[in-house]
Amino acid sequence: MIAAVALALLLAACGGGSDDSVTDSRGGDSPAGTEAAPEFSDGLDWLNVERPLSLAELRGKVVVLDFWTYGCINCIHIIPDLERLEAEFPDELVVIGVHSAKFDNEAETESIRSVIARYDLKHPVVNDRDFTVWNEWGIRAWPTTVVIDPAGNVVGAHSGEGVYEVVQPVVEALVAEFDARGSIDRSPIAITRQAPEARVLSFPGKVLHAGSRLFIADTNHHRIVVADPDTGEVLQVLGSGRRGFSDGSAAAARFSAPQGMSFDAMNGILYVADTGNHAVRTIDLATGRVGTLAGTGEQAVAYPPVAGPGAETALSSPWDVLLSGETLYVAMAGSHQIWVVDLATGLAAPFAGTGREGVVSGSRSRAELAQPSGLALDDAGRLFFADAESSSIRFAETWEGGVVALMAGSDAGLFDFGSVDGDRKEARFQHPLGVAFDGDDLFVADTYNSAIRRIDLESEEVTTLAGGGAGWADGEEPLFDEPGGISYGAGRLWVADTNNHAIRSVDPVTGETETLVLYGIEEFAPPPDTEAAEVLDAVVVAPGEVVVVLEVLLPEGYVFNDVAPFTVRWSGEGVAGSFASAGLEVVEPAFPLQTTIELEGGAGYLLAEVGTYYCRKDAQALCLIDRVTLRLPVTVEPGGAGEIAVSRTISDPLSEGP
Repeated sequence: MIAAVALALLLAACGGGSDDSVTDSRGGDSPAGTEAAPEFSDGLDWLNVERPLSLAELRGKVVVLDFWTYGCINCIHIIPDLERLEAEFPDELVVIGVHSAKFDNEAETESIRSVIARYDLKHPVVNDRDFTVWNEWGIRAWPTTVVIDPAGNVVGAHSGEGVYEVVQPVVEALVAEFDARGSIDRSPIAITRQAPEARVLSFPGKVLHAGSRLFIADTNHHRIVVADPDTGEVLQVLGSGRRGFSDGSAAAARFSAPQGMSFDAMNGILYVADTGNHAVRTIDLATGRVGTLAGTGEQAVAYPPVAGPGAETALSSPWDVLLSGETLYVAMAGSHQIWVVDLATGLAAPFAGTGREGVVSGSRSRAELAQPSGLALDDAGRLFFADAESSSIRFAETWEGGVVALMAGSDAGLFDFGSVDGDRKEARFQHPLGVAFDGDDLFVADTYNSAIRRIDLESEEVTTLAGGGAGWADGEEPLFDEPGGISYGAGRLWVADTNNHAIRSVDPVTGETETLVLYGIEEFAPPPDTEAAEVLDAVVVAPGEVVVVLEVLLPEGYVFNDVAPFTVRWSGEGVAGSFASAGLEVVEPAFPLQTTIELEGGAGYLLAEVGTYYCRKDAQALCLIDRVTLRLPVTVEPGGAGEIAVSRTISDPLSEGP
């Protein structure tokens, strides 16, 4: 264990709060360290880079080690701080994520790879599955950041959140000092990130069945998708799809990684836990207008957050919402509490939990929760919540004088997890994020077990309904991959299968599962960005009827979707003609396809907006969408050709990056 760093021992697990300085044992005015940092061990899996890195080869750069585990909300909270540091010191600083997993599922390299894509991490990450690096450094809490100077010596460490304010001055001083010595290395580090797959949904976190509509939190596309649960047709898209925090029309408003939703059918209002914006948003479905009910768009500085008028009160990572009468319950994962927003007064306040992470039951005001992430209410007024970090299902009684108690799982501590059926107190879960009530039983999205579990509220027995082990399969023996959300409606369970980028429909009796194939989302796409269009070779064509021969080639192992149509829409810039009849909408297209365009004259561009739904042959319900604008320079003049050949080759979405 390294001796030069006095690490702050603030948290026993993933907690809230932070140390207020980089603790160290140095003296003097220089920020540089005096003891060499230990080298990384051999045999570790590295991601986002082509090969393992060593601290020796990073001499000349400031290095920040981020010890994290991806289910920890506080680890998620410091990602923006790390991004800010990387942007401010793009050539002088290297952040290395040291992923030391709390849960078994988190220790899998492929699970970490998915999370890197989910949170768009742009720095190297090493899988410290056996806590080799953790123990070498004597780390005691997630998250902990360690600073290493350009000479390879340890400067200090910081436990908890608030990383930017603490670490930035240290990095700035180190860069200035070593730059003055002429020993800063500004050469780039080669980052090799897998290109994101162009899916219809991206890491959907939650789903809500409400009447004839299915609301989907399309989390990494930063929008809400509304679909017909019977057909899969997309009915609305709420939000621009660009990350941000702004109210307004459905097409212009911005969200950031939205999660749970609740629907007020009487007033046509959808409430959304806008997790990344630390806010609760409203959507008027009649007009599509987006507003803000609670939260400022910034994470609360005070810990735990302080009650007040909703629009003026800063929140911390609301993960789910549930409406009951005039009360909106909020699973405040970031402060380990459940809050309420009074719709009559607009006031937002804690309802259960002190803000200290733990498993203490008892009165709501003195109970300790552990990252509540999913809500469900039974007919008796018990508010069930998926207490993710304690791997249990608990409930808060909503009546005056009500208490918090354990429903199923363990209340022995934050590290008692597994996959065990049986009596409710003997059963074990692994970081569950979702819970749903069907009127009789409770159903759980047991996220890290990739399973759907049932809690029989009468017999108090826990059973596995479907899944268990990450993967994808429909039918009587289905597989899921970290399902994060679950909802009951129309006699079915609806599951947000997060890492499969899909919505699944599960029979609550047999567990038989189908994947809902969504189509029609291209109807809500913004106008094409002609500046980003793919430019083809110029052609000269004759005026009049011109035949267009279109070819689209899929990567090996993929087929065209048998439900959603292939589409192409033509338009022109500087070219006179008739384009309406040239558009195509074909299910299971057989290429090449032919269509005609009537061109009159001019020189400019033909624009083709091409939308292709395609799926893996071995999992045809897991589909991707390729949307591209083809820009074809064209001159219309006598003597030109009567035919245009247009070809588009879609690259393998898994072929780039490690």
